[in-house]
Amino acid sequence: MELPYAYPVEVLHLLVSAGHAYEGRPADGPLAVATRDAEEVEVVAGKGIRGDRYFGRAAHADASVTLLAVEGLEAVADELGVPALDPLLARRNVVLRGAPVDALTRRAFSLEAGGPPVLFAGGRPANPCAWMDVVYAPGAFRAMRRRGGVRARPETSGLLRRGPGVLRTAHPLPA
Repeated sequence: MELPYAYPVEVLHLLVSAGHAYEGRPADGPLAVATRDAEEVEVVAGKGIRGDRYFGRAAHADASVTLLAVEGLEAVADELGVPALDPLLARRNVVLRGAPVDALTRRAFSLEAGGPPVLFAGGRPANPCAWMDVVYAPGAFRAMRRRGGVRARPETSGLLRRGPGVLRTAHPLPA
């Protein structure tokens, strides 16, 4: 597949979580779950990120890796009039700067960050949940709609590292 449109990006965070922190009622608070913001992750075709809660789970095969544009969170913070939002609290695996990640819904793309490109099949939007009002600020859940990122299935295996990278797509992304 040809992916002629290249966008320079920065991989800011690579979150790997052993379990779900946002289960039950938001009023009860998040669960204590081991997470790490890795320097490098191994992406396995058809399975996801090794060590992550969605790795190899059939029910999540088409959504095993989640991506988020930090610019969306910055816009949400501005709209709500709150300080910068911690991107790790959104619990997306890959946090990027430099590309409109939400436009990757149902589109093929690749991400090259420290190794050969990893090809992904963009899936459905990674819609926010009511927990965002608890971990960020009241109103964050609604403000994050259409800015929650995208769920994707890795089509090839490879490594992703924090730092500069290149996102490639078959179609131009909106500015």
